[in-house]
Amino acid sequence: MSAFLLILVAIFSRILPHAFGFTAAGGSLLYFGARRPLREAFVPVALFAATDYYLTTFVYGYPFHVQHYLLTWTWYAAAIVLGSILLKQGVTFLRAGSAVVLSSTSFFLISNYAVWASSLPMYPHSAAGLMACFEAALPFYRNDVVSTALVLGVMFGIPAAVRQFLPEGNRATV
Repeated sequence: MSAFLLILVAIFSRILPHAFGFTAAGGSLLYFGARRPLREAFVPVALFAATDYYLTTFVYGYPFHVQHYLLTWTWYAAAIVLGSILLKQGVTFLRAGSAVVLSSTSFFLISNYAVWASSLPMYPHSAAGLMACFEAALPFYRNDVVSTALVLGVMFGIPAAVRQFLPEGNRATV
Protein backbone atom coordinates (compact mmCIF):
# COMPACT_ATOMS: atom_id res chain seq x y z
CA MET A 1 0.00 0.00 0.00
CA SER A 2 2.83 2.41 0.81
CA ALA A 3 4.15 2.12 -2.77
CA PHE A 4 0.81 3.29 -4.19
CA LEU A 5 0.56 6.11 -1.65
CA LEU A 6 4.08 7.25 -2.53
CA ILE A 7 3.10 7.36 -6.23
CA LEU A 8 0.24 9.71 -5.30
CA VAL A 9 2.64 11.86 -3.26
CA ALA A 10 4.95 11.97 -6.29
CA ILE A 11 2.13 13.07 -8.57
CA PHE A 12 1.17 15.86 -6.19
CA SER A 13 4.83 16.84 -5.90
CA ARG A 14 4.84 17.37 -9.65
CA ILE A 15 1.54 19.25 -9.80
CA LEU A 16 1.75 21.53 -6.78
CA PRO A 17 4.04 24.53 -7.02
CA HIS A 18 7.31 23.48 -5.46
CA ALA A 19 10.52 25.16 -4.55
CA PHE A 20 13.96 23.96 -5.56
CA GLY A 21 12.66 21.55 -8.21
CA PHE A 22 11.89 18.82 -5.67
CA THR A 23 9.80 15.97 -6.99
CA ALA A 24 9.31 12.50 -5.58
CA ALA A 25 8.98 10.96 -9.06
CA GLY A 26 12.22 8.99 -9.38
CA GLY A 27 12.25 7.76 -5.81
CA SER A 28 8.61 6.72 -5.93
CA LEU A 29 9.11 4.71 -9.13
CA LEU A 30 12.18 2.96 -7.70
CA TYR A 31 10.34 2.24 -4.46
CA PHE A 32 7.32 0.93 -6.37
CA GLY A 33 9.60 -1.47 -8.25
CA ALA A 34 11.13 -2.66 -5.00
CA ARG A 35 7.82 -3.25 -3.24
CA ARG A 36 5.24 -4.25 -5.88
CA PRO A 37 5.09 -6.94 -8.58
CA LEU A 38 6.15 -5.78 -12.04
CA ARG A 39 2.72 -6.71 -13.43
CA GLU A 40 1.37 -3.67 -11.54
CA ALA A 41 3.83 -1.25 -13.20
CA PHE A 42 1.17 -0.04 -15.62
CA VAL A 43 -0.61 1.78 -12.76
CA PRO A 44 2.13 4.32 -11.90
CA VAL A 45 3.12 4.67 -15.56
CA ALA A 46 -0.49 5.48 -16.50
CA LEU A 47 -0.83 7.92 -13.58
CA PHE A 48 2.42 9.69 -14.48
CA ALA A 49 1.37 9.81 -18.16
CA ALA A 50 -1.94 11.40 -17.18
CA THR A 51 -0.01 13.89 -15.06
CA ASP A 52 2.21 14.72 -18.06
CA TYR A 53 -0.90 15.39 -20.13
CA TYR A 54 -2.40 17.60 -17.41
CA LEU A 55 0.81 19.59 -16.88
CA THR A 56 1.45 20.06 -20.60
CA THR A 57 -2.04 21.17 -21.59
CA PHE A 58 -3.49 22.85 -18.52
CA VAL A 59 -0.53 24.15 -16.55
CA TYR A 60 1.92 25.05 -19.32
CA GLY A 61 -0.64 25.61 -22.09
CA TYR A 62 1.24 23.65 -24.76
CA PRO A 63 -0.27 21.30 -27.32
CA PHE A 64 0.08 17.66 -26.30
CA HIS A 65 1.74 15.22 -28.70
CA VAL A 66 1.98 11.61 -27.55
CA GLN A 67 5.17 10.98 -29.56
CA HIS A 68 7.00 13.60 -27.48
CA TYR A 69 6.33 11.59 -24.32
CA LEU A 70 6.88 7.98 -25.38
CA LEU A 71 10.52 8.05 -24.32
CA THR A 72 9.63 9.56 -20.94
CA TRP A 73 6.88 7.01 -20.35
CA THR A 74 9.30 4.23 -21.26
CA TRP A 75 11.71 5.68 -18.70
CA TYR A 76 8.98 5.55 -16.02
CA ALA A 77 8.60 1.81 -16.64
CA ALA A 78 12.39 1.34 -16.76
CA ALA A 79 12.78 3.07 -13.38
CA ILE A 80 10.29 0.62 -11.88
CA VAL A 81 12.23 -2.29 -13.38
CA LEU A 82 15.49 -0.81 -12.05
CA GLY A 83 13.97 -0.62 -8.57
CA SER A 84 12.89 -4.23 -8.88
CA ILE A 85 16.33 -5.38 -10.00
CA LEU A 86 18.38 -3.42 -7.48
CA LEU A 87 16.14 -3.14 -4.44
CA LYS A 88 13.61 -6.00 -4.34
CA GLN A 89 16.08 -8.60 -3.03
CA GLY A 90 17.41 -6.36 -0.30
CA VAL A 91 18.35 -2.76 0.25
CA THR A 92 21.91 -1.76 1.02
CA PHE A 93 23.51 1.65 0.85
CA LEU A 94 25.36 0.61 -2.33
CA ARG A 95 22.22 -0.71 -4.04
CA ALA A 96 20.13 2.33 -3.09
CA GLY A 97 22.93 4.73 -4.09
CA SER A 98 23.32 2.93 -7.42
CA ALA A 99 19.57 3.14 -8.03
CA VAL A 100 19.58 6.88 -7.30
CA VAL A 101 22.52 7.60 -9.60
CA LEU A 102 21.34 5.33 -12.42
CA SER A 103 17.75 6.59 -12.40
CA SER A 104 18.62 10.29 -12.10
CA THR A 105 21.40 10.14 -14.69
CA SER A 106 19.35 8.14 -17.18
CA PHE A 107 16.42 10.54 -16.84
CA PHE A 108 18.73 13.54 -17.23
CA LEU A 109 20.29 12.12 -20.41
CA ILE A 110 17.06 10.86 -21.97
CA SER A 111 14.84 13.84 -21.19
CA ASN A 112 17.37 16.46 -22.21
CA TYR A 113 18.29 14.63 -25.38
CA ALA A 114 14.56 14.58 -26.19
CA VAL A 115 14.33 18.34 -25.58
CA TRP A 116 17.33 18.96 -27.83
CA ALA A 117 16.10 16.59 -30.56
CA SER A 118 12.55 17.94 -30.58
CA SER A 119 11.41 20.51 -33.06
CA LEU A 120 11.55 23.24 -30.43
CA PRO A 121 13.97 25.97 -31.52
CA MET A 122 15.60 26.23 -28.09
CA TYR A 123 18.95 24.66 -28.99
CA PRO A 124 20.74 24.29 -32.32
CA HIS A 125 20.89 20.75 -33.63
CA SER A 126 24.64 20.42 -33.22
CA ALA A 127 27.02 18.97 -30.64
CA ALA A 128 27.36 22.44 -29.12
CA GLY A 129 23.56 22.75 -28.91
CA LEU A 130 23.29 19.37 -27.19
CA MET A 131 25.97 20.35 -24.68
CA ALA A 132 24.20 23.67 -24.06
CA CYS A 133 20.96 21.78 -23.39
CA PHE A 134 22.70 19.47 -20.92
CA GLU A 135 24.44 22.39 -19.24
CA ALA A 136 21.19 24.31 -18.80
CA ALA A 137 19.63 21.26 -17.15
CA LEU A 138 22.39 20.61 -14.60
CA PRO A 139 20.52 22.33 -11.72
CA PHE A 140 17.53 20.07 -12.40
CA TYR A 141 19.82 17.02 -12.40
CA ARG A 142 21.25 17.98 -9.01
CA ASN A 143 17.75 18.45 -7.63
CA ASP A 144 16.62 15.11 -9.03
CA VAL A 145 19.55 13.27 -7.43
CA VAL A 146 18.84 14.91 -4.06
CA SER A 147 15.06 14.33 -4.32
CA THR A 148 15.45 10.69 -5.32
CA ALA A 149 18.00 10.04 -2.57
CA LEU A 150 15.80 11.73 0.01
CA VAL A 151 12.69 9.77 -0.96
CA LEU A 152 14.51 6.44 -0.94
CA GLY A 153 16.30 7.34 2.27
CA VAL A 154 13.03 8.10 4.02
CA MET A 155 11.13 5.11 2.63
CA PHE A 156 13.85 2.56 3.37
CA GLY A 157 15.76 4.32 6.13
CA ILE A 158 13.00 5.04 8.62
CA PRO A 159 11.75 1.43 8.80
CA ALA A 160 15.36 0.20 9.13
CA ALA A 161 16.05 2.68 11.93
CA VAL A 162 12.85 1.72 13.75
CA ARG A 163 13.79 -1.97 13.52
CA GLN A 164 17.09 -1.20 15.24
CA PHE A 165 15.30 0.10 18.32
CA LEU A 166 12.63 -2.58 18.60
CA PRO A 167 13.03 -5.67 20.74
CA GLU A 168 14.29 -8.70 18.77
CA GLY A 169 10.85 -10.40 18.52
CA ASN A 170 9.04 -7.34 17.09
CA ARG A 171 11.48 -6.45 14.28
CA ALA A 172 9.72 -8.40 11.56
CA THR A 173 6.58 -6.28 11.87
CA VAL A 174 8.19 -3.04 10.64
